[in-house]
Amino acid sequence: MFSLGQNPLEAYWGLYQGSLGQARGWAVTLRKMIPLIFVGLSVAIAFKAGMFNIGAAGQFLIGTICAVAVGVHFAGSPASLHLTASLMAGIAGGIVWGAIPGLLKAATGAHEVITTIMLNYIAALFTGWTVSTGSVERGVPPGPLWDSTDLAIAESSEILASAQIPWLIGPPYRIHYGILLALLAALFTWWLLENTAVGFEIKTVGHKPSAARYAGMRVGGIMVLAMGIAGGMAGMAGAIETLGLNHKFAPEFGEGVGFDGITVALLGQTHPIGIVVASFLFGMLSAGAPRMQFESGVPVDLIRIIQALILIFVAAPHIMSQLLRIPALARLVGTTQWTERHAAR
Repeated sequence: MFSLGQNPLEAYWGLYQGSLGQARGWAVTLRKMIPLIFVGLSVAIAFKAGMFNIGAAGQFLIGTICAVAVGVHFAGSPASLHLTASLMAGIAGGIVWGAIPGLLKAATGAHEVITTIMLNYIAALFTGWTVSTGSVERGVPPGPLWDSTDLAIAESSEILASAQIPWLIGPPYRIHYGILLALLAALFTWWLLENTAVGFEIKTVGHKPSAARYAGMRVGGIMVLAMGIAGGMAGMAGAIETLGLNHKFAPEFGEGVGFDGITVALLGQTHPIGIVVASFLFGMLSAGAPRMQFESGVPVDLIRIIQALILIFVAAPHIMSQLLRIPALARLVGTTQWTERHAAR
């Protein structure tokens, strides 16, 4: 920033003011945290099973559209029933979309990174089609969830009031009960992984599949289960973001959340508490970016650079541990450490 003629102190002060320096900034930070916690937990659960869930973005979208499909219908239903059904639909959609790559890996050995990336594209195209405007000239009908009241915009109808998550703190702050659900999800994930037989099996399969197989565990089934739970978490993120905040679906909603969740999971060392803290940090950066640009003229894209630097520094020990497997580098580092020890003496 300084090299470009901008004042870094003004930029960081604006970042603070836009996120933690005022009540509205806190509200935006908390709202930004909610989907990041869920998606971070999704990536962490799969990681504990030895798999890398790149498909959280697609699972997020499928969960969103499933929640919308229930939320825009069934007018007159009791609010508690309608909201619960919409949430369950979002979770179920995410579970199915997450279980597919787990099943492919267990049955055929297909690598989950490839299959989840492919499923992201399918999810994006499918959900986009559901709210597409169609084309009268070409005889293409609109998507089944398209809001026909605005012929030019590809988005769904608004979720019925009975399916909307109520406000914990109402306007102008607009913090809904999703923040409590996100914290409960983190607590549930910790309990699942640390205090249940299922969690033990998931971690065993991720750490040593051959030992798990020798112990009689169904490795393939556990992979499918772990990916299904991971998908359910990402699907719940999409459902809560839609039912609690957006109240409708458009293809651009939630853009980038899936991949930000991967960064959050890695930054939080795939531990539920670490993920909550990392989500708060990333929510703060995202909430404060517009104010930073307004105060100092620094573009909001710089936040991505800051996030990348944070991740690089966090990943540095792991990178070094891999590099130290190279014999020449290991000898060099070993010699340097020996020299430093003797110099200290």
